[in-house]
Amino acid sequence: MALARPVETEYAPFYAGYVARVSEDDILSVLAAQRGEIDTLARALPASKASYRYADGKWSVRQVLGHIVDGERVFGYRAFCFSRGERAALPGFDENDYVAAFDADSLPLAELAAEFVAVRDANLAFLRRLREPEWARVGSASGKPVSVRALAWIMAGHPRHHLAVLRGRYGVA
Repeated sequence: MALARPVETEYAPFYAGYVARVSEDDILSVLAAQRGEIDTLARALPASKASYRYADGKWSVRQVLGHIVDGERVFGYRAFCFSRGERAALPGFDENDYVAAFDADSLPLAELAAEFVAVRDANLAFLRRLREPEWARVGSASGKPVSVRALAWIMAGHPRHHLAVLRGRYGVA
């Protein structure tokens, strides 16, 4: 599905980097393809590398993958709520608190990847049914306006950002 890219007024400046990582027009195809990217990463990475942290106080590879799952869940929920016309402001989420509360280091990478795929599949199921007016709906999350359309780009850009970090700082191919 070819949607117009979200404009800067549809999301908070914090998300501009995520949106910029998605140059493609067919956002649903991008979202669907990422399922395989995450699964391939989890299968290719040796178990010995899953707990690796590139510096003290940084997340492990498993924690990064757990964070990607958390982000998918949060951004998908926001898109779902706003597509249905939710008027209440949704809270932000502190990624460090969420990572600390989730024992991702005790889980196999394959299980984390499978969870990402399951959550992404659920998000794709509802996104594929949206009509044009629903994509344009705007709600408030983390005290800032965000459109459903922008959330789809954020959902694609967020994993791309973290996969780039895994490649660059963690040496994960």
